[in-house]
Parts: sequence; structure tokens; C-alpha cells
Amino acid sequence: MPTTCQNNKPSQEWTQSHIQFDSGRNDGFVISDSGPVAMGYWDRGDQPFYYSMADIFPIGDRYFCSVLGQTYPNRRYLIAATSIGQIDDTTPALTDYPANGTIFDAVQAAGLTWKDYYTPTTDSPYPTIALYPKLYLENAGTRAVPIADFFTDAAAGTLPQVSLVEPNYDMQSEEDPQNIAVGEQFAASVINAVMSGPGWPNTLLIWTYDEHGGYYDHVPPPPALAPDSIQPDVSAISSTTLPYNGFHQYGFRVPMAVISPWARPRHVSHQVMDHTSICALIEAKWNLPAMTYRDANAWPMLDMLDLRRPTFLTPPQLAQPLLATDSSALACNVSGPGTIPPPGSITPGH
Repeated sequence: MPTTCQNNKPSQEWTQSHIQFDSGRNDGFVISDSGPVAMGYWDRGDQPFYYSMADIFPIGDRYFCSVLGQTYPNRRYLIAATSIGQIDDTTPALTDYPANGTIFDAVQAAGLTWKDYYTPTTDSPYPTIALYPKLYLENAGTRAVPIADFFTDAAAGTLPQVSLVEPNYDMQSEEDPQNIAVGEQFAASVINAVMSGPGWPNTLLIWTYDEHGGYYDHVPPPPALAPDSIQPDVSAISSTTLPYNGFHQYGFRVPMAVISPWARPRHVSHQVMDHTSICALIEAKWNLPAMTYRDANAWPMLDMLDLRRPTFLTPPQLAQPLLATDSSALACNVSGPGTIPPPGSITPGH
């Protein structure tokens, strides 16, 4: 990509994701609303912190998002292992709630502590837990708290037993058309706060994205277990002629790394995982019941850990994020993302 800014083009909406998937051919990215920009990518020079993190800590090369679609349904899977039919980013109904609750309900019922750290903005005033409104209304101001509290808690060693840490979704989420360098800087601040805090010896942090952003991947997502009997709500889609298999389908791969003293160094997990694997790990750790068929059968990431000895008890030195050494990456915020070179005009790697 010419700069670290994006061009307001890629789409990960339900219909466009299914066009991109093309029944497993993965050949529909350019003809979808994403267009040719879907083939763009950023290298180590653009994301030095992320590359160094992936060089040291374990990553998953078969980690898929949970739904072949966009943000809200995927985040619902992250916290409840089901979207209860939601396929898009429409505002959830106040009455929406999964039959078996959310992972935070299970954590709380077991007497464990949790918080969702977030930044309210004009465009994104609520945290992820508000995708099930009842959960947010019961915890606003107590467990749904400002992101500043995360850095205070990390420094004091008082992070809860389960945390969800969210960026400023208007600036730091790397969602198109944002500057990805700003998101990398936020992620680095969170990870460095955890590694430098007194709670590090007993911490496991999972870094990932909710969906693929509309960008190309060559690995077709495999079939998945549907979480329940609830079918996708496609009532708002003008055309349902595309072949799809409902929620019996993972979405495209997203980056994922496990940052912990107990992480296996330079390990690459080839296990099929999705966001419900995070639920499965929490359930395995504290012997909690599964919420749906999806998390009951999800791989809980344990191959990415070595619980016999902590390799990274002394935190490793990671590269600085791009903005720590090159503030000029912000120039594209004003000048624009630049023009993508036409196919065949440059040699890869140069």
C-alpha cells in the first residue's frame, strides 16, 4: 500500500464477504465492492511492532473470524459464541440476549472479576458488551469503564481476571479508512502496559481483529458448527441468491497472537480457531460451561502455551510502533492514501 492510510473502499459486509468467498474459491475480492484495493497489504516497514510481536510470540495461521461478515455479529460471537441471527451492523434490539448468556455472565456467576475498557466517541459511544444491551445497562460505569482505567489497573497490578480492551473505534481500530499506524500505536501501548506491569507473570493477552476488513486472503475459511438453531437474519438483504450455508461457516482469517510469559516462543498454531476459541480458553481455565455448540467444540488455544515453564517471565523487547519513530506516517491523514500502482508496475519486495 502506498501509505498507512486506507482509501474508504474495502467492504466486509455479509453479501460482499460471500461474493469474496465464492463458495470457497476466494476469487471474488476484486469484483466485490472492495475492488482492486483488496489485494493491497502493508509490510514490516509499516508495522514494525506487529512484525516483531509475531516474530517472538505464538500466532495462529488458522484463526478465522466467526462469521463471514462484518463487525457486530463477529463481536457477538466473541462474547457469547452466537450472534443470535445478526449478520450486519444494525443497532441491536434492547431485548436481544442469548439463551445461555454471555461469557461475562458465566465469569461473574463463578465469582470472577471482569471489565470492558473502552473509549466512548461520537460515532461509537458504546462498548462491545452493548451489542447485548442488557449486559451493558447492568454494568455501565462499574464493569464497562474508560480506557484510562486499564492503564491505571495494569500499572497497579489490579486488572480483573477477564478483560476486554478496546481501542477508540473512530481512530485506533484500523478500520477503513483509518491510518493503521495509529491502531498499531494503541495496541503497542496496551501490550507494553501489560508486559511492564506487576501482573505480567500471571497474564495472558490475546491480540486479534473482529473481521478481515474486506482485504484478500488465499485461505478459504472452512465449514463450522452452527452455534444454535437460529438462522441468519437476511431479511434486509435485497438479494439472497448468493449461495451460503448460514452460520455453518467461518469467516476469513484474521491476525491473532498470544502474549504471555507462558507463551510458546515463535510457535505457529495450525489448529482451526475462531473468536469462540477465546471463550473456550476462558471456560477451560475456570471450568465454566459452554454457551453454544460453537464454543463447546472450539479449540482452546492450549497448544500456544507451555505451562511447564514461563519462557518470557522477563518480557522481551519488541520493536517500537511506526509512529514512535516516524511521525510523518500521519501525513496521509491530510494528503490521502495515495494511488495504488497498477498490476505489474512494481516488483514485489521493492
